[in-house]
Amino acid sequence: MLERRKSDRPVQAKATSEQSQAARSSSREAKHKTSRFFTLGKLAAGSILLAGFSLLYRTGLYGSGSLPSTYALCSATRPAIYTADSGNTVSQCLLVRGSRILHTGSLDEVKRFWDSNSSVAHDQEMQSVLKVPLAMRYVPPNAIVVPGMSDSHGHILEYGASRLLPLEGSKDSRAAVDRVRDYIIAHPDILNDTSRYIEGWGWDHTVWPVEEFPSYRELEGDAIVRGRPIVLQSKDGHAQWVSKALLEQMLPLPDSVDGGIIIRDKDGNATGVFLDKAQDLIKKPPLTDVDRLLRFKLTVEDALSKGLTSLHDAGFDPTSLQFFRSQAELGNLPIRIYGMRYFNENVEYWGNQATKIIDHNRLTSRSVKIYADGALRSGGAALFEPYTDNPESSGFMRTDPSVLYEFIPRFMKDGWQVNTHAIGDRANSIVLDAIESAVPNGPDDTVGTSLRPRIEHAQIMRPKDAARLAKLGGQLPFITVIASVQPTHAVSDMWYAQERLGPERVKNLYAFRTIIDSGARVALGSDFPVEDMNPLAGFHAAITRLSPDGRSPHGPNGWFPEQRLTRVEALRGFTIDPAYASFSEGDLGTLEPGKVADYVVLSQDIMTVAVDKILETKVIATVIDGEVAFGTL
Repeated sequence: MLERRKSDRPVQAKATSEQSQAARSSSREAKHKTSRFFTLGKLAAGSILLAGFSLLYRTGLYGSGSLPSTYALCSATRPAIYTADSGNTVSQCLLVRGSRILHTGSLDEVKRFWDSNSSVAHDQEMQSVLKVPLAMRYVPPNAIVVPGMSDSHGHILEYGASRLLPLEGSKDSRAAVDRVRDYIIAHPDILNDTSRYIEGWGWDHTVWPVEEFPSYRELEGDAIVRGRPIVLQSKDGHAQWVSKALLEQMLPLPDSVDGGIIIRDKDGNATGVFLDKAQDLIKKPPLTDVDRLLRFKLTVEDALSKGLTSLHDAGFDPTSLQFFRSQAELGNLPIRIYGMRYFNENVEYWGNQATKIIDHNRLTSRSVKIYADGALRSGGAALFEPYTDNPESSGFMRTDPSVLYEFIPRFMKDGWQVNTHAIGDRANSIVLDAIESAVPNGPDDTVGTSLRPRIEHAQIMRPKDAARLAKLGGQLPFITVIASVQPTHAVSDMWYAQERLGPERVKNLYAFRTIIDSGARVALGSDFPVEDMNPLAGFHAAITRLSPDGRSPHGPNGWFPEQRLTRVEALRGFTIDPAYASFSEGDLGTLEPGKVADYVVLSQDIMTVAVDKILETKVIATVIDGEVAFGTL
């Protein structure tokens, strides 16, 4: 149990009237290539760098290169291809032509298909293809094949930034400062220039011996670190810790911030920690496209090595959107991206004017991300009742409910998928109310025939609200509300959750089984860089409710084991369910004829191996559009 010094709790400025009322494992060769190209990138002009990476991707920066234009991928002795189709079929072979799947089945069935179609193919080119001997590829004896895996909620550029100066795992604030110090010393250009902006990511006060927010004074206490402009993002992304130099640039500070908190000491002075919307006060130098490109490459390197073929980015600001749009135009996307556009209530409504991007060179952007509340870890999740460990606060709504009631219906009416961040039980209930009010007069008031609003995180949800996820779809068949959840959050937060929420309310936290049994759909992700982006870590957490080393507060059967998912549900949660959540289930998510040949070869069978062996699984190859993007096949 963490020690708390409540008498020394920093004084917090009011967040809103609402608050006052409610109060790495990739190959060595790939890493070498990436590091070398980063060095070249810093020396190159931006336009040359962007064009250069397009060529690098086409020549297999991460993978082993081209496969035959048509080939069969088989397991020599047994069915080992988990198709994730409606029957959860396990096949022996996968027949691929170009970027598409032609057929699945046993080795004999695939050969019969090949032979029988060679004489009846209507396409002359196809006839010539089918008349040549079928090229064969075999997976290793214990390996399996699964559809390309997707992460339904992550932050692409932020993950790349977190790789530059990682703070996760720091045992206390002093250790975090030491990491900043070591980073400065390791970079002579930064060491010799005290004006250089420094950014880090991942500190977590909830695991420190004394659970309290850090202060700028701790940064000033180190002779190497002091006097520099530094901003350090918390693990959950909802708090930033800044140095005195940056804090002074922000003066004078407002007394309060709607939807955010300025942490203050007992004398009312800002300590250098800013929560949620208060983070907008921090002055940062703008990123260049070269900065974005380098961060993007770090993310891609890790994602492909972990078997991810698609990433849902939970919040493109306008400059990020333009960056990814330009990368798509250049053919520079080695991975599929489903981007949610960032909502800013202070900007004129754009839902009736902006153009949606639908699968343009692996980029789709047809959704908007809205924040309802803050985070549980930093005490900003909006609850119906006060926090058990802080009775003075019930969290806060980062966005006023009136704004949600106005803009969720407007975006939905204009045909945008609305993806709303909601953590606390009160925030989730309000978001469901807003969705329910969005289409009062039926499908004629909508654009298109299917709306799939998502609740991002859906962490604390009363059972009656979990039931509403499915009920809305029953009442309004053209609306399917999707819970986009992160299993690794559960096994990270389980150690402090009951202290924060109490023994009864904690039962509604990460209640995935309750949500699924209600008839609702879920899509799984990691919220990287908040958690490990490895989908196998999420798979393990979903089916065990255990930490990676096999522990939980409730013992070896897992934390609230009744909320565990089955292996089939977890596999679908990282494959076909994210495809459905991004309107791409017609092409992605399963290994069926006609669909895109995105798949992953894993070193062992995660569907049958002992649970304590799952995280030993390696990615042998990641294939996108029928081509090896990572590894060897």
